[in-house]
Amino acid sequence: MQVERSAQSYREACEALRRSGQRVALVPTMGALHAGHLALVDEAKRHADAVVVSIFVNPTQFGPTEDYTKYPRPLEADLAACAERGVALAFCPPVEEIYPEGERTRVRVEGLTDHLCGSSRPGHFEGVATVVAKLFGLTGKCVAVFGRKDYQQLKVVERLARDLGLPVEVIGHPIVREADGLARSSRNAYLSSDQRSQALAIPRALTEATARFAAGERSCTEILSAVRRIVDAAELRLDYAVLADPSEITPLAQDAQISSRALLALAAFAGATRLIDNVVLGEDPAPQP
Repeated sequence: MQVERSAQSYREACEALRRSGQRVALVPTMGALHAGHLALVDEAKRHADAVVVSIFVNPTQFGPTEDYTKYPRPLEADLAACAERGVALAFCPPVEEIYPEGERTRVRVEGLTDHLCGSSRPGHFEGVATVVAKLFGLTGKCVAVFGRKDYQQLKVVERLARDLGLPVEVIGHPIVREADGLARSSRNAYLSSDQRSQALAIPRALTEATARFAAGERSCTEILSAVRRIVDAAELRLDYAVLADPSEITPLAQDAQISSRALLALAAFAGATRLIDNVVLGEDPAPQP
């Protein structure tokens, strides 16, 4: 596996892969790789000849109360996992390669970022859009695979690529879950055993909502009330539970009736650890086994 740390050498390596006749797939990550990330690599393999993985903890997507310095950075283990999975090229730049001294440009996707994580993490999606635009520019023509656990992020990236006319096909991969239904996340490592048990209320709540929707319930009020009861009973601190249009990420009115599909997105704290999860009612299976 080739490892590059400078933006220019990474760009040249991607161009060399394409010149050799290989289709390139990009899996952008912040490292601390787990089975969910590796599932994205496997999905990328199904769409391309050469998979490239970026490992970069992006400082611009961290808010003032979020500790960028404490984010896990097990780079050697991450590189070993990539090599074992058959990754052709890893890009592990220092911050100054992505944000050189004097840089002033930021990318903002309006509308899609107004609600959900956008309202509770101001500036987050501007940081995400900026770093993804930079990665797409350096990688060039490719397929890019993102997980649907960060559903709002996926929609932001899809819109970014489309609006800017970038030669990137964005693919969303279904959420990868633990055997007990908890969505795989690097943040799960921060949970104590008690907090881990509490966190299972999140997929339980989504499963309850899925079951109610399948049984014919269409009231936003009823579905959200059921979700909140389960989260509150587990003594999680709810950040948000929102039903929204799955394409535009626009929240549905509290008294609205769901038509054919709706995104149910949830964020809650187990202790100090913020966890997110979602299901598209009318499209996704229930999270719980």
